[in-house]
Amino acid sequence: MTSDVTRPAAAAPAAAPYLNLLVTMVMFGSAFASSKEVVGAMPHQMAAALRFGGGGVLLIVLAAVLRGRSAPIGRSAAVRAGLVGLLGVSAYNFFFFWGLSLAPALDGSIIVPVLSPILTTATLLALRREKASWARVAGLLIGLAGAVVFLLGAGGDTSGKRLLGDLVFVAGAACWAAYSILSKSLLAGLPPLRTTAWGTAVGGLGLVVLAAPTADDVAWSSVPGPAWANVVFLAVGPTAIAYLFYYRGLRDVSPSAATVMMFTVPVFGTFFSTVFLDESFTGVQLSGTVVMLAGALLAVLGNTLVERTAQPRLSPGAQVDEVS
Repeated sequence: MTSDVTRPAAAAPAAAPYLNLLVTMVMFGSAFASSKEVVGAMPHQMAAALRFGGGGVLLIVLAAVLRGRSAPIGRSAAVRAGLVGLLGVSAYNFFFFWGLSLAPALDGSIIVPVLSPILTTATLLALRREKASWARVAGLLIGLAGAVVFLLGAGGDTSGKRLLGDLVFVAGAACWAAYSILSKSLLAGLPPLRTTAWGTAVGGLGLVVLAAPTADDVAWSSVPGPAWANVVFLAVGPTAIAYLFYYRGLRDVSPSAATVMMFTVPVFGTFFSTVFLDESFTGVQLSGTVVMLAGALLAVLGNTLVERTAQPRLSPGAQVDEVS
């Protein structure tokens, strides 16, 4: 009786990290279209700096307000959080906004979330930090095949400018994969809010340094109101809220599992890009999206499926020792 009562209560915490990551993926998906609007009004370096400068300030204020609920992380942890922030905030978003200035937002919403899990898994396997079943590998390959179908359906401009933008997105995906792996070790025993604030603030400062030379190139009085509205949204939603939820999720799931969930970002990114930017979306792209989701699901649940398949079936009279 006790076991039946306690099991439902234990299920909720197990699902919470994935719910945190799902909220993050929705926010990340919206960031492609929103950032594209800002890049159209100012240099990509300045757009990135405004997004994460504002997000970093917001997180620092939030950490100060909730100071009594979150213990200090210490100087050493703050330094490590800052270094990871330079990778996951500065480097990644430099490539992210640069790619948006060259290629459609749809390209970025496919390339970054599809390649990141593949690069993360490959790195973890090379370092022998994780094991991947055949089902999980198959899921990653299926997800990649779905991305290829999506891109084939996109068609459109094949100029060198778009190709360069896609290659820049690939560099961003590599930065995000490395960021996910390093964040897992960084977060051990650390409060997520203060860790997020430190990482985002330092990364945002790095972007401000990169953007400083472009300040004179911006016609500030001519920046339209919708662009400023998107800057505020990016600082609050896809930055402060999303990074906090992402840190929370990474505390309890593996880096590869977390980045595999980024396969859902193309769905959200495509939706926002289609609705707000009027970018093309065809039946072939829809088919590719469905294939990607199937691959992501298999990649996430692959190890579980293999373990269940390999588990021996017991005869009615057999006994099993239960380990609590």
